[in-house]
Amino acid sequence: MSALLPVLSARIQAAAAAFGTYDPELRSSTKPEFGHYQTNLALRIGNELKQPPREIAARLVEAMQVDDLCHQPSIAGPGFINLTLLPQTLAKAVNEPQTFSSNGRRVVVDYSQPNVAKQMHVGHLRSTVIGDALCNVLAYAGYDVIRQNHVGDWGTQYGMMIEQLLKEGIAAESLDLEGLQHLYERSRKHFDADSNFADKARLRVVALQSGDPETRTMWRHMVDVSLDDFDTVYALLGSNLTRADIVGESAYNDDLPRVVAELEQQGLLTESDGALCAFLPGFLGRDGNPLPVIVRKSDGGFGYSATDLAAVRHRVSTLHADRIVYVVDHRQALHFEMIFTLARIAHWLDVPAEHVSFGTVLGPNGKPFKTREGGTIKLVELLNSAVARADALLAGREGLDRQVTARAVGVGAVKYADLSSDRGNDYVFDLDRMVAMTGNTGPYLQYAHARLTRLLSKASPETTVTQLTEPAEQRLALLLTGFATTVEQVAETLQPHRLCTYLYDVASALSAFYEQCPVLSSEGETRASRIALCAATRKVLQDGLGLLGIEAPDAM
Repeated sequence: MSALLPVLSARIQAAAAAFGTYDPELRSSTKPEFGHYQTNLALRIGNELKQPPREIAARLVEAMQVDDLCHQPSIAGPGFINLTLLPQTLAKAVNEPQTFSSNGRRVVVDYSQPNVAKQMHVGHLRSTVIGDALCNVLAYAGYDVIRQNHVGDWGTQYGMMIEQLLKEGIAAESLDLEGLQHLYERSRKHFDADSNFADKARLRVVALQSGDPETRTMWRHMVDVSLDDFDTVYALLGSNLTRADIVGESAYNDDLPRVVAELEQQGLLTESDGALCAFLPGFLGRDGNPLPVIVRKSDGGFGYSATDLAAVRHRVSTLHADRIVYVVDHRQALHFEMIFTLARIAHWLDVPAEHVSFGTVLGPNGKPFKTREGGTIKLVELLNSAVARADALLAGREGLDRQVTARAVGVGAVKYADLSSDRGNDYVFDLDRMVAMTGNTGPYLQYAHARLTRLLSKASPETTVTQLTEPAEQRLALLLTGFATTVEQVAETLQPHRLCTYLYDVASALSAFYEQCPVLSSEGETRASRIALCAATRKVLQDGLGLLGIEAPDAM
């Protein structure tokens, strides 16, 4: 559907040119008597120029050239300008699909980031779901999107685990992912309790980074076993991530010495207790002392700061990113701020780099979501629980492939609950609320799509909306014209909850339309036009859910 809002905004901005350059800030009216759109532009100009807003509003209305789009604009209250679109304007906008062309920009999106030798847990849910949705939206909006799964396959934990394997005399090939998880737990305890073991583990990390054959062989098995498990979880989650998107920490190993060398050449590193660190202006700890970016550790190994710097440089210089997005939880905010700052000082980062942070998944007690024993909840178990709950919800419904539909509804419910809240906020994981068929939930939107599919299967296909006489028709049509604008907003702000809110508004308007505007029982042009409006609504719901990474079943 063509986007009316930008066109109207441009017309009003032209009418206000005599006063200066202003954004009309058009908003959807809250009540039908105020038309379809409303602007407080006259109030803002009047306040700035110390003139009566209603007089400013009258001058703006007189200068507006919108008679081909709207009825005569009206002035309300202290100077609000109300705009009511002509029915034919709305119909035309619904009938003309708006497509996005390439914007010529490449965006690299770093997300998911599970750790090798550990099962994916609830903590990986948000990064994966938000990252997938943002990649979908950015691609739809015209970006060339490169997904990067920065898997944690390097560092101290692998030194610990490999040393533990050697001490216990266990062959790495004998361990599956659960066995590796237990190995990590044993090695962690050993590392914390025995300083000699800890020293050996750190040296083993250096051996790993230096390419020691025995160390690399054991490490490679850990990686392969883990990636197989990740693939299973991504398939259940319906994620678009593939093996080709995995660029783990290890991928940057050969570049780490060059990162250090270049920073040293630029005079950006200082030796501190044997480690090479960058001390950036303005970054201080709670004690007031400068915070370091540790680029090379005292034992000669490299920390994740060095890896992240190498990744930034690779994404700009090799992948030619015009924009970089990191979908990582809010606890890493300071780290990325420091990495971006150092990369810019080193002249490695000259494009926008954005940390898309997000809050924590909470349990019913308001604390981070854990098992009853206090352990981390495995992501696959959580998703299977959601599918089982959806399957129970669908019990007794005829004509369904229960297994396929339950998966779509259950996983979709979890994804929508995550995406529909402002990503900066924590949210409570409540399966009963998530799978509800009413309210702002994934199943509510999926059911709206399925209901439209059923209705349209009973009617001859119609593609043209010709009349919009009822307020409920106009409200639904008006919302449909905002799809492209909403997608653009999400691509700009990286806030997927805006798309969720929009789709919920569409589904709610659809419900009101059903109640007030008979479709199949109507006749003639009215029937044909309403069928076309239903088809357009179905496409928006299907496309919108698809951008969120949620399936839209044809039956529920």
